[in-house]
Amino acid sequence: MLFSFLKRNKDKHLYTIAFYNLENLFDTEDDPDTLDDDFTPGGFKKWSKKRYKKKLYKLARTISDIGREDTKSVPVLLGVAEVENEGVVNDLISAEPLRDTAYSFVHYDSPDERGIDTALIYHKDFFEVSYSEPINLLVHNPDGEIDTTRDILYVRGSLNGEEVHVFVNHWPSRRDGDMETDYKRIKAANTILEYMVGIEKEYSDPNYIIMGDFNDGPKAKSIQDLVEAKSLYNPMEKLLTPDRGSANYKNRWSLFDQIILSHNFLNYEKGTHTFNSADIFDEYFLTEFKGKYAGSPFRTYGGRKYLGGYSDHFPVYVQLKYNR
Repeated sequence: MLFSFLKRNKDKHLYTIAFYNLENLFDTEDDPDTLDDDFTPGGFKKWSKKRYKKKLYKLARTISDIGREDTKSVPVLLGVAEVENEGVVNDLISAEPLRDTAYSFVHYDSPDERGIDTALIYHKDFFEVSYSEPINLLVHNPDGEIDTTRDILYVRGSLNGEEVHVFVNHWPSRRDGDMETDYKRIKAANTILEYMVGIEKEYSDPNYIIMGDFNDGPKAKSIQDLVEAKSLYNPMEKLLTPDRGSANYKNRWSLFDQIILSHNFLNYEKGTHTFNSADIFDEYFLTEFKGKYAGSPFRTYGGRKYLGGYSDHFPVYVQLKYNR
């Protein structure tokens, strides 16, 4: 960990909220309805139960450590991306060293053609779910066909008694070019903004937590449109540098993984949460140790080659202080 944004306040009333793109957390079974053949024992990546269990342990160990230096505890909320189904999320929270944590989760199958979804893992001692639903993201390819991308997961719940509205995202990729696909991520931002209109008809001054792999950085139009329309606060803006980010492609750092908050998390009021700090969880054990990719996330696969690492993304997190 190189540095964090804002001075950390080691306090027993700090709570970690994190997001982690898990890099293709697939089980070993072939789902006939999705393009998951690569991640089967007979697929070209030779995805075996041994490799699956090894990845589960590595991810669980990572999750258990996020923010622990300050809170002495695991995250109370964790958004995840690139999970195949409900089963792999359950396997993750059942793996050592998470199995004794009172974790549960919210997950819905999305229309993504590869079958990868988002989910929200939550600590039942601190968070109670009152409502959830997948928000369908309707975007079209240049040929007019619907792009079968991930839904946006919405969860309303109570964090230490304070109501929060959580959105977990994995926005359309840049695979066909960043400029060529900009409109898809702008559509995703507008989809959230449209959903917020309904929330604000029912709830006064709602607390928003918007997390995800947005496939856009903090300065991108999609993120800026979202932040500016609702006067949100993005603490991740100050974390991206030429030498640091949450993912590295061709020796260039990006910070597509972000957690964005509503401005009421900057206020102090008894019985509420206040923003304390933000950081990238880029501990040494999560990195490539040597070679030309030293310092980059130690991923599970490099193309077809099995490397046995954690993920091609680092987790990101914020810490909130509960005001007593």
